[in-house]
Amino acid sequence: MTTGLNASLDLLGGAKRCRINTAPKAPLHCGEEARADRPAFFGRKRPIRLSVLAGAMALALPLAAVAQVKVGITIASTGSAASLGIPQRNTVSLLPTSVAGQKIEYIVLDDATDPAVAVRNMRKLIDGDRVDVVVGTSVTPGSLAMVDVAGETRTPMISVAANAGIVQPVEGPRQWVFKTPQNDRLMADALADAMVKQGVKTLGFIGYGDSYGEGWLNAMKEAAAARGIGISAVQRYGRSDTSVAAQVGKLLAAKPDGILVAGSGMPAVVPQKELKERGYKGIIYQTHGAADSEVLRACGKACNDMYLPAGPLLVAAQLPDDNPVKKSALDYRARYEAKYGPGTLNTFGGYMWDAGLLIRAAIPKAIETGAAPGTPEFRQALRDALEQIRELPASQGVFSMSPDDHAGLDEGARVMVKVVDGKWVHQPDL
Repeated sequence: MTTGLNASLDLLGGAKRCRINTAPKAPLHCGEEARADRPAFFGRKRPIRLSVLAGAMALALPLAAVAQVKVGITIASTGSAASLGIPQRNTVSLLPTSVAGQKIEYIVLDDATDPAVAVRNMRKLIDGDRVDVVVGTSVTPGSLAMVDVAGETRTPMISVAANAGIVQPVEGPRQWVFKTPQNDRLMADALADAMVKQGVKTLGFIGYGDSYGEGWLNAMKEAAAARGIGISAVQRYGRSDTSVAAQVGKLLAAKPDGILVAGSGMPAVVPQKELKERGYKGIIYQTHGAADSEVLRACGKACNDMYLPAGPLLVAAQLPDDNPVKKSALDYRARYEAKYGPGTLNTFGGYMWDAGLLIRAAIPKAIETGAAPGTPEFRQALRDALEQIRELPASQGVFSMSPDDHAGLDEGARVMVKVVDGKWVHQPDL
């Protein structure tokens, strides 16, 4: 009889095969290269196959004899977005391993924050592993690059990146694409409402010079204009940049009342620190891409007093008991921190958890059609079932999908948060 959850990892490209006991704090054993101080799945640059089997009976049977739903996952567990991808990868081991009598197999690949690799991983998962649904990737550029593959192969995809363009408009290949993070415009509206209450009349902007930054600039321009806030200066920077001194100098010259940093994960720290070191006295805002415990650790005191919109998961314990998301958010938090330690939770892992909940909800409906996993008919049925999900509480909000909305979240999926003494503090008055 097997206790805990055991997972077989096949390190593709090498002959070694590892056995991981994913019980809390269990070490990884894989010959001389294994490190007991490395969390499960941490820091691997080569693709990883994760086959999760539920129960002793399932473990005793050959894989080929048991019908399985295959979930392919590509995430940025290395590269500039690793602080997003690592908690997402960690969360995979917490996802349900069976539903409606069907085992679920998760195949996890690292795309190193590279859109080209994300696309290549997706094709491998679909053509080689014959997955029924793909989850990923962690960042907007890679997710946007994957959209056409979803449509071309008629494979449902659930992105864990934020840009609304990943799922809007729901036509062409986007009919096959869903996502779990809040749309940037939903969060931009929350920021703009807070800015009005805080007396901000002019806003500076510094964001990534890619589709994430562009999406946020467009969303913020619309939200700000609707509330009479002017954008006085716009600057861009790269995810791998280590200095933004020139950009910040130009922002300071414009003397805006507030500045929005449109970054995600660790690179969001660079403008934040520069602004504080240069003595900026206005209000610094971040996007929900900075709702990351690693950001606070790296940023230190420079992050104090910054504001951002975030999913309820970030401050779930501070929410009133009648909040419809509190129970489900705290459930995920308890599971994650029981395995990876107190204070390790961040919202990016929650996006993966919610993708798992969506898949778990959709599988029984797809099975009811009589289609078998691994077939085009099942992928179609799974896509249709995802689109029909209504009122599903998750860690980030309550999902209600529709033929016109493949994000499925409303204003209840956002809260305003302030960093106070290095901690996230809910701001219900904003």
